[in-house]
Amino acid sequence: MHIHILGICGTFMGGVAQLAVAAGHKVTGCDANVYPPMSDQLRGAGIELIEGFDTAQLSQNPDLFVIGNAISRGNPLLEAILDQGLPYMSGPQWLAEHVLQGRWVLGVAGTHGKTTTSSMLAWILEDANMAPGFLIGGVPMNFGVSARLGDTPFFVIEADEYDTAFCDKRSKFVHYRPRTVVLNNLEFDHADIFADLGAIETQFHHLVRTLPSSGLIVSNAAEASLERVLTRGSWTPVERFNAEGGYRCTGDDADGQLILHGQNGEIGRTIWALTGDHNRANACAALLAARHVGVPFDKGLEALSRFVNVKRRMEVRGVVRDITVYDDFAHHPTAIATTVAGLRRKVGNARILAVFEPRSNTMKLGTMKSQLPASLREVDLAFCYGANLGWDAAEALTPMGERAVVENDLPTLVDRIRQTAQPGDHILVMSNGGFGGIHGKLLAALAEPA
Repeated sequence: MHIHILGICGTFMGGVAQLAVAAGHKVTGCDANVYPPMSDQLRGAGIELIEGFDTAQLSQNPDLFVIGNAISRGNPLLEAILDQGLPYMSGPQWLAEHVLQGRWVLGVAGTHGKTTTSSMLAWILEDANMAPGFLIGGVPMNFGVSARLGDTPFFVIEADEYDTAFCDKRSKFVHYRPRTVVLNNLEFDHADIFADLGAIETQFHHLVRTLPSSGLIVSNAAEASLERVLTRGSWTPVERFNAEGGYRCTGDDADGQLILHGQNGEIGRTIWALTGDHNRANACAALLAARHVGVPFDKGLEALSRFVNVKRRMEVRGVVRDITVYDDFAHHPTAIATTVAGLRRKVGNARILAVFEPRSNTMKLGTMKSQLPASLREVDLAFCYGANLGWDAAEALTPMGERAVVENDLPTLVDRIRQTAQPGDHILVMSNGGFGGIHGKLLAALAEPA
């Protein structure tokens, strides 16, 4: 089958494309604003990428068009497909019918930590010789790719609550029908499609409704929103983590300890490379989910000692003149605060310069702009790229005083950072997109003679 994917360079649709190639299909696709690492992965898989959505692409005569959820009515290629009555379906539906059917699906859902927890879970299964397939919204460094078909029953998927496609406004994860599901956390997000937190809780309960009675829900006991979801009705056993006297992971960032506790005290421990309470919670969830498919806790802990974090999660992009530049995917205020706190614990009193792009639909709408100053409380300086926003970033960051800089021109922003940075500084770049290649531009600018 020849499938042509609209919106192929998104992390999810790019993963679908790679799985389709692995399953023996011919795959082509189109998108705008193509940027690495997904574009590199797709070209490496031999997939032809077309820039834009010109209707001339219909001449490829694919058997099926697969439509990404970034594609809206009014897109010229989508309109031509509809006008001519050509066959199409959403990415999640294609995935459910052609990849997930009949497999033991392990889904990881939540506002934060989906990518890291999915990567941990896939690695624990891989280390246990279970060779899972997976589709993850990032690049797990243990694997080097974001998607793998696999030929065993097990498939790990990052279960996103965002809507499916222009023609299907249910959350993507309702298509996956997992047997094991992690409910990591639940906050308000995606203000462009959800009216409030209650609307997202309803979608999470739709997911809960799809689980079999022989399955397992691994849920964060510290999240009142998830407890409300489960109170609506659950027909599947629930194991909770982050509960006092129950399953939880503790540790010390200084010595790299990761300690798993249960009802009767310590279960086991290991040394690992990650830091922060959020990652310890992610690890606990992954260990519980892996145990459901037969990986004992001791084997799971041993695997985590060899876990390498996901690309674009506190990834060091370079060091110039003793100035370290990091790349991180954080784009929600909670994720920004968590990422900053993790770096602060790592670098102590050294200066942190936060550079961020409010790029997600929720951030562009300004729904959470009032939370930004608090999320940046631990940084020494904050540099915001304020272009293409429907709100005044400078006004929103007023509580930060002179610690906040807003620029609407990227080269000017880079130059302001270059002039400010000092040896020993840590520059933390946060965006859920390519950010105009700012990481490389910063490193090049910092290398210039003063």
